[in-house]
Amino acid sequence: MDGLYKTKNHIDDVRESTAINAVSGNSGASQVDPTETADQTVIIPRGNDQFNEVIHQKGGGSMTQHSKPVVTVLTAPGEQEPPGMDAVRARADVRFACDEPTLRDTLPGTDIMMVTDFRTEALAAAWHTADKLQWIHATSAGVDALMFPDLIRGDVTVTNARGIFDRTIAEYVLCTILMFAKDFPNSIRLQMKHQWKHRDTERAEGKQVLVVGAGSIGRQIGRLVGAAGLKAHGIARKPRKEDPDFVAVHGNDDLYEQLGHADFVVIAAPLTPQTEGLFDEKAFKAMKNSARLINIGRGPIVKTDDLITALENGEIAGAGLDVFEEEPLAEDHPLWDMENVTMTAHMAGDFIGWKRALTDQFLENFDRWHKGDELFNLVDKELGYAGSK
Repeated sequence: MDGLYKTKNHIDDVRESTAINAVSGNSGASQVDPTETADQTVIIPRGNDQFNEVIHQKGGGSMTQHSKPVVTVLTAPGEQEPPGMDAVRARADVRFACDEPTLRDTLPGTDIMMVTDFRTEALAAAWHTADKLQWIHATSAGVDALMFPDLIRGDVTVTNARGIFDRTIAEYVLCTILMFAKDFPNSIRLQMKHQWKHRDTERAEGKQVLVVGAGSIGRQIGRLVGAAGLKAHGIARKPRKEDPDFVAVHGNDDLYEQLGHADFVVIAAPLTPQTEGLFDEKAFKAMKNSARLINIGRGPIVKTDDLITALENGEIAGAGLDVFEEEPLAEDHPLWDMENVTMTAHMAGDFIGWKRALTDQFLENFDRWHKGDELFNLVDKELGYAGSK
């Protein structure tokens, strides 16, 4: 509960500061945060000028210098502080929140948010307290939980973690394709039973892979499976006959036609109102009986009950799932016991060191923000995702 501990300390400091302000006559736009040391008292006005810092030294005299911007880190309850935060503290005053009540206390005066909880609903609930917020950075590729009407309509900039997970997710997809082609799930079951059983398996080369969502993750998938000898096709808003990473990129309207040609269908799309429930009974009936579905996008893009029916009826041959409509998956969920299904716990892109990589990416963008340069990985708030490079 490291995040909770730090948040409580911060809230106590603010309350103490408010009491001192009341005694000294400071209030409203002049609210201050005092910090006592053996040598000096630092008073940082929280008015309109966020960069005006007055340092009163014992013995008289004062000087004005630039104060640090305020960064609030919103974590999941119980989540540990992200690695690399000392580098953030060197650049900014850092606060922590982990739910709606703590965010309501820390959001006033915040210039930047770093959101590590990709499922959070706290920001929408505490939004009315965001009086100075300029930029929100999500340490995830998907930003669906952050997209609520007031944020979409407002002028707060949103960025995401595009690029961090692209390669490792593509490796996961290629691994899953080869695992199905070489019948590894059945081999593992036979091994557990100590049974020696020779079988013929599929040749992966030349198989067609349909990647639904041709953004940065989808492109990396197309690149990697293409290098392995498979034929990658993409689905995107805008069709392209020529593309460096795909045999062809087809438009959204061509989805059902292309599903009928694919041996492997990979969901790499963001969760938006347009993609929620996209893979339903109609989509599964459009797929080959021999096709496998791989979902590394977002769970709600697939209607789970329709998927189970399609698997049980032999409408598709299998599914490799890393994301689910409800997470974590209930222990008694029927997907656990299906022999033509492989599952992982929303970890397709999580490599050793990924959390520090996310902080480093935030710092790179923070330095751009501080210099007034354009940020990278800008999210189109209307579309709900960052455009591909």
